[in-house]
This record gives sequence, structure tokens and C-alpha cells, in this order.
Amino acid sequence: MSHSTCSVPVLRRPEAMSQNPTKVFHAARDFLLSHREDYATAYTGFQWPALPQFNWALDHFDVLARDNHGTALWIVDDQGSEVQRSFEQLRVASDRTANFLRGLGIARGDRLLVMLPNRVELWELMLAAIKLGAVISPATTLLSEADLQDRIERGGMRAVIADEASVPRFAGLAEHCIRIVCGHAEGWRSYADSEQASPVFAAEGSTGADDPCVLYFTSGTTAKPKMVLHTQQSYPVGHLSTLYWLGLRPDDVHLNISSPGWAKHAWSCFFAPWTVGATIFIYNQGRFDAGRTLATLVRCGVTTLCAPPTAWRSLILEDLARYPVRLRELTSAGEPLNPEVIERVKAAWGLTIREGFGQTESTAMLGNPPGQPVRYGSMGRPLPGYRIDLLDLDGKPASEGEVSVQLQPRPAALMAGYAGDAARTQKALGGSHYGTSDVASRDADGYFWYVGRTDDVFKSSDYRISPFELESALIEHPAVAEAAVVESPDAKRLCVPKACVILKPGVAADAETARALFSFTRGRLAPYQKIRVIEFCDLPKTVSGKIRRTELRSIEAQRRALGTRGEREFFENDFPELLESGRPV
Repeated sequence: MSHSTCSVPVLRRPEAMSQNPTKVFHAARDFLLSHREDYATAYTGFQWPALPQFNWALDHFDVLARDNHGTALWIVDDQGSEVQRSFEQLRVASDRTANFLRGLGIARGDRLLVMLPNRVELWELMLAAIKLGAVISPATTLLSEADLQDRIERGGMRAVIADEASVPRFAGLAEHCIRIVCGHAEGWRSYADSEQASPVFAAEGSTGADDPCVLYFTSGTTAKPKMVLHTQQSYPVGHLSTLYWLGLRPDDVHLNISSPGWAKHAWSCFFAPWTVGATIFIYNQGRFDAGRTLATLVRCGVTTLCAPPTAWRSLILEDLARYPVRLRELTSAGEPLNPEVIERVKAAWGLTIREGFGQTESTAMLGNPPGQPVRYGSMGRPLPGYRIDLLDLDGKPASEGEVSVQLQPRPAALMAGYAGDAARTQKALGGSHYGTSDVASRDADGYFWYVGRTDDVFKSSDYRISPFELESALIEHPAVAEAAVVESPDAKRLCVPKACVILKPGVAADAETARALFSFTRGRLAPYQKIRVIEFCDLPKTVSGKIRRTELRSIEAQRRALGTRGEREFFENDFPELLESGRPV
């Protein structure tokens, strides 16, 4: 990527500015806002703010929130109830909560497991923990008792905070912890007691920018989750890159379709919107309903929407043109989005969904920011603050390789490391690059294109196969709800592509459907990419929804070794007419 710097504005170095952390942070934010549609200037001129001491909740949020009666948080549910909180209300409530926690003995550095759905207390606790210097560990309400035990023990939790409905899952667990419930439960302190605490919080000492702030448990597909530790700088400050990708403005009403407990929830339901002073909008519903979601977007005047591909694929089944939305920005993350979805949305609303890429270990590192040409299916280009290379297996620059973040200089937005695992941390952060384990290619204009996970890509007849490309072709078929492609051992070709498919309701999992999918994909894939085995089956997943491909590979290897086949498994050889017809259009 080459940009001339002779006429490009550059963010003034923090050393030359007042060391007031609020001013330093806001200068970096305002630089990006002023160049929100000028990628070249924003990318070349941005520098991470140097903040030896920083507390996002005290040095930024409270400054923004004091006497600010604008809506900070707006929660709506599918039963018609609504709750709103202003910035000022949340400033005072989080002060009370911080004092309440302190009164229970929770201090700087203590770890808090917070397992709450989308309710006001979650945001109060996030702010309060940061103010106090405690480390918050968000947890999805989907966790099992075994998951909770692992997190409490390995995470060294000092306190657990849950809603009343989740309390039974803690039976026999966390008995050594401070236990707080939103509601009522025997043996638990009621969160409602925080209302009696002082509304004025005074910090005990300063907060170092490298002090711990957030602890996430990643959803491992092959082993126990890694513990990703972020600092008071890496997530609160690091999400300046996320803000730039989302394209948020202070007057926005922003909906991010994500559940508490996952990093993306903190990205777009906490740090990025409130960094700029936008309203965080939440729509709670039992099961995702595209029609109700669209009607709510219209009624509540949502202006920016970020949703995962699964939600976008549901939304386009509705007649989008019937909904007069006020949306200005549309984004997607989690997995690559199929071009067909982007086209359908653009045809209805005249807006282009912009994709972004990041990890629990980082903030948004690649993306398509506002005002830039979007190439359908592309991950975008490196976002301000990130320098990214593609490295081959020998660690050398390549046009296709592992997405790798330069560590010299190290982006402020990268994690501190993997808690309790010095060896893994050293491997990830001790060299010249942080490797994401994601493979991509890069075109001549600097746009990155997703290929797959390093352990998902495989070879067939010496051709490199990207499961994502094959899955993208499959889900374009109207009968397919979801698909995962893995390698199937083959004596002649080493491996061949096998598709594990979940069909949409009402579609028969029979030979005729298999034949239709074989034929359909042959018209969209190169000959070496042919899917040669199809099985209609459930897809094993982690608690976060990631497909356990390792499990699928293991099952497939066992079957091929034994010479058996699944009840609803079909091979291309079952359909001689397809082999004889060549490659149908």
C-alpha cells in the first residue's frame, strides 16, 4: 500500500500535546472522525495515542456524560416494553455500582464473571468495573455448568454476577466467590442494593493504561477456551479502529445484533458507540424474527446496523423495500458475506453492506470504511493503526498467506496476552508479527480476500481448496440453510471436498436434493473444486456457534477407513448422469 505523505495531515504526536489523557484520547478520535471518508489520510496520519495512564470510564465516558441528557442506551423487547437511560443517568448509576462493589470487598485487579442478558445492569457493571479497576469477564447465558466451573477456576474469579434465571446453574459453584444477583436468590447479594450506595465515586489511585480490563474466553473448537486478556488501553482505546470502520456519528442510533458474552458485543454495543457519544440500541427477542426486526428499525429510527451474515441472510427473505428505514451505514462481521446478500440489500435500500474483520485478541483490523469503494466479498483493507502482511509457511511475505499483524511498532489494540499461558503468549506476540491463523489473499489495490483458517484449507490433487469458496457456492442454492466443507480422504486425490449440509425447513434430505446440489455447484466452481460428497446432517458447534470442523474431519476419516457411509450421505458416483454430462451450466 503506497500513499504519498507530503500533503497528508498527520495526527500530532501525543508527546507534543498536553498529557491530559482525555485530550489525548479525544484528539485521536477526532482525527479519525474528521477523515471518516478519507481513508488514505486517516490510514497514513493516524497514530495510537500514547497514554501511560488512562481509564476510559472516568477519563472519557464521565466527561462525555456529565449533564448529558441524550439517550445513551435504549432497550426494546419483542413484547413491547422499552427502557432508556441517558448518559448522565448511567454516569451516576455506574458510580453507585462501583461504590457498591467496593463495599463488598472488590478491588483493583479482581476478576468478575458477569453472565447477564441485555439489561441495563450489564452496562452499569461494565462502566463500574472499569472505574474501579476490576477486570470484567463477560459470559454468554448459554454456558453450561462445566463451562462456568472452568471459567471460575481457571479465571480466578473473585465475584460472579448473574440474573435470577441463571442462578441454578451456579449450584455448587462459586461458593468462595462474592455472588451478586439481578433479582433475588438465597445466599446471593441483590444488585438492587447498589441503589443505596453513594452516587459519587472517587478512584483510589490512577489507572495504568496497561492495567488489565477485560478477560475473554475464546470458543476453542479443539481444546479448552483460551483466556484473552485486554488492558485499559487495548480495548477501550483500541476500538478507535472499530469506530472508524463502523462509521458512527454522535447522533446515531446504533443496533449491533450480537449477544452479551462475545467480544463483538463489547466492540459495537459498548466501546465504539460510546466513544463517539452515539445511542446504543438493543432489540431483545426470543428467536430472531426478520420481520419484527425490520419493523423495529423503522419505528425506532435506527441509523446504523451491524449484523452477522446469518442475520443478513434472514433479513433478505423479507421484502426489504417495504420497510422505509432511516439507515445510513450497514456493516457485517463474523464470517465473509456472500455477494448475493449484498446485492439484494443494495437493490432495496441503495446501501452497501461493508464487511470488517477482527478477533477476540484484537479490535477491527481490516475493513471497508465509509466512503470507499467496496468490493463484494472482500475483507477490506488495513484499518488505521494496523500494519498487516500476508506471510507464507516460511514466514515470508506472499500474495496469499496468513493474515499477520506487524508488531514493530505494536498496535495498541492487540491483547496483552493469554492469561495463565506465558508460552502461548510468547509464541503469539514475541516475534515480528502476530499471526491470526486466518489465510487471505491480497489484490493489486490492497484489498484482502478471505481464504479460510490455516487448519481448514486443504489440498486435493495438489490444488489448494478454500472451504469458504465452496460453502459460498452451496448457500446460494435456495434449499441450503448452512454448509460446512471438509476434506474427505481419497486414495486417488489424497482428499476430496465433502459438504455437510443443513437444509431449509420443508426440503427433503434425499437423493434428488443431493443431485440438484451437485449439479448446481458444478456450474459455479472450477473443475478442481468439485464437491464430490454431500451429507445432510447437523453441524456440531461450539457455544459461540463456530462449527467444530475437527469433529467433522474425524468422523469422515473414520468412515473412509471403515468403508462405511452415512444414512443421508451421497457421492457423485451415485449420479452417473452428472459424470457423463461434464460441467452443466
